[in-house]
Amino acid sequence: MWRISRPGSGGILDDPGVRAALPRYVEIVQGKKFPKFMLAQSIPVEYSRRAETDELWTIHDNQLQQFHEYQESQKKKPKKVEKSFLNLKILLAHRIMQNCRFCTRECGADRLRGDKGYCSAGRNFSLSSAFPHMGEEPELVPSGTIFTGGCSIRCIHCQNWDISQWQSNGISLTPEMMALQVAELAEKGCRNINMVGGDPTPYVWHWLEAMSHVKQPIATVWNSNSYYSLETAKLLAGFIDLYLLDFKYGNDKCASEISDAPGYWEAATSNHLWAKEHGELIIRVLVLPGHNECCTRPILEWIHDNLGAMTRVNLMFQYRPEWRARERPELSRRLTEAEIAEAKQIAEEIGLENLVK
Repeated sequence: MWRISRPGSGGILDDPGVRAALPRYVEIVQGKKFPKFMLAQSIPVEYSRRAETDELWTIHDNQLQQFHEYQESQKKKPKKVEKSFLNLKILLAHRIMQNCRFCTRECGADRLRGDKGYCSAGRNFSLSSAFPHMGEEPELVPSGTIFTGGCSIRCIHCQNWDISQWQSNGISLTPEMMALQVAELAEKGCRNINMVGGDPTPYVWHWLEAMSHVKQPIATVWNSNSYYSLETAKLLAGFIDLYLLDFKYGNDKCASEISDAPGYWEAATSNHLWAKEHGELIIRVLVLPGHNECCTRPILEWIHDNLGAMTRVNLMFQYRPEWRARERPELSRRLTEAEIAEAKQIAEEIGLENLVK
């Protein structure tokens, strides 16, 4: 089996900014600690599969409160148990599949019976591609990136619109089949499994189930638009090692008009706080033409004030008009040099000290 590496990417793990923001992720990559999915499947939990859902959530939330202490004390390779914290998460997520509430919309589709909601995701994974990605943040590469179909929002400028809006057909995979994809990427030398799309949110149950079949100690990365429900945030806690979250808009008006994402600000801020509490975090802020004051500035101010100056932030300037972007005049062009300089100046004025370079 061939292995891949990116020249110059190895030393990035020793970068002070990476070490400050992502210490546990670095140790997983270096083989010094174990990923959370392996820890979760080593924690025995007493529950009945016939119990009411509220009772199962109570058991889950109580266990989650103890998870942080457990992960810090675990020194030996964790041993998989028959009825584990991960199994409980899988059961809860399977129940949500019957009345889908993974994303903020909580549309209620019964996906186990074949119903499809806003995202149009179904009973199985829809795999678009899986490969070692060399273009992600340097501390992630080579990243075992797995693109799945569908999305919980509709950005009119989406660069992956063929995947998110089902313009190209993916391959239908069960979670067990996806676990084989994960194993292959791990064998190729990928530092992590990067769950992306579209957006991975429609596939929470699928990913929990898939990783329960994975034996390689590989870090998990949740690469999302941040538009997911509290129930999803709870299921990801104690499962995801590194949250790679978009922070798209600084207000609900822009979010609704450009991405059909009502209530985006509340969802994004809540989920970034959950990510900070229960994992490690890289935030992507895609700078949009004409949106520095309404979006870039309030986003960066919130990050600084609520997550800290050393939060790892990727201020991104690669916007290009895609899909239906030309429906809005300001989005029909690329960024100007003045807008790029302005966004960098905003970050400097606010005091963010750990930008991805």
